[in-house]
Amino acid sequence: MRSKLFLVPLGLILLSSCAVIRPGEAGMKQKLGELENKVTTQGTIWYNPFTTKVVKESIQTNNLELSLNLPTKEGLSVTSEISILYRLEVERVPEILEEIGPNYTGVITSVFRSASADVCSQFFAKDMHSGRRADIELAIQDKMAENLNKQGILIEAVLMKSIQLPRGLSNSIEQKLQAEQDAMRMEFILQQERLEAQRKIIEAEGTRDAQKILSEGLTPAIIKIRSIEAFKELAKSANSKVIITDGKTPYLINSVEKTGLED
Repeated sequence: MRSKLFLVPLGLILLSSCAVIRPGEAGMKQKLGELENKVTTQGTIWYNPFTTKVVKESIQTNNLELSLNLPTKEGLSVTSEISILYRLEVERVPEILEEIGPNYTGVITSVFRSASADVCSQFFAKDMHSGRRADIELAIQDKMAENLNKQGILIEAVLMKSIQLPRGLSNSIEQKLQAEQDAMRMEFILQQERLEAQRKIIEAEGTRDAQKILSEGLTPAIIKIRSIEAFKELAKSANSKVIITDGKTPYLINSVEKTGLED
């Protein structure tokens, strides 16, 4: 009975002396306040709960979201929501915790504020609504990397979202875009009209050429042959007809239904 009572607290001590490190985490022992440099990324860590504890940090790609007013080249202030994708270098997690501390996201935010102010002040507000947004994001990312990479914090991307321009500038940009769309629409209509005009010209030229070829092919000999063929067809008819002809072409004036009696 005493042995069983002894095993219960022993089992509790063993359970409290084990830490599980899951995928996407880095675990380090901190003995009497001092971090060890050995980093465990998956598995279990055994430690003395009386003198040591296990510190865990995420080594996955994390998303830090901010909402800031960004300065522009013309002196305006543009409000934007920012997503900063970052992660920690696995081997340097102990160094980050020792030199910066667990609140390293505050350092990332401060570096971003400085980098974004320097970069955005070189661009116009309209650039943030155009294809140059990607250039702005990349420039901010590079500037942040200069300060943070050497500390073990890797900036993977800077994404600008929900950009809100000043109302007057926003209206101007919308009017400009509308004017450009109207111009493109008008150019399309004019292009269609030009194509239709070309089609009619080609059609008229084809009709003219066909008539020219037909008129050139109607020689006197051909007309005489056609007349003979027409006379033959009239001769096959059972009806009486009055025909006036100059000997070349027949002209049908009237036809009378033939009966069994003649006047």
